[in-house]
Amino acid sequence: MLDRDLKQQMKDPEFATRFEQAGEAWDVSIQLAALRQQAGLSQKELARRLKTSQQHISRLESPGYEGHSLANLRRVASVLNARVRVSFEPEQKPSRPDARTADSGKTKRSATRSKE
Repeated sequence: MLDRDLKQQMKDPEFATRFEQAGEAWDVSIQLAALRQQAGLSQKELARRLKTSQQHISRLESPGYEGHSLANLRRVASVLNARVRVSFEPEQKPSRPDARTADSGKTKRSATRSKE
């Protein structure tokens, strides 16, 4: 039942975008927490090393948090002996029609009206 509801909701482009973004934030939070744990650090100890609060580390590791800055992620990665890599991937949805094609359609209609 939940799968069917999710499939229905995914038909809404706004929902699908929010769902995908939440997944991306979830990935970041999972990776941060895993790196910290592999380093044998508590949130409090990582915060101390970064000269920030434990609450800030908790927020960074929260799946719902989407305010990660590249500079902040680099600071955390540095303390955890890691590096940050960002990649861009093409979207899976169809692209917009070429603007030149749309403009040429307008030009043709305008030219046809001029002849009338």
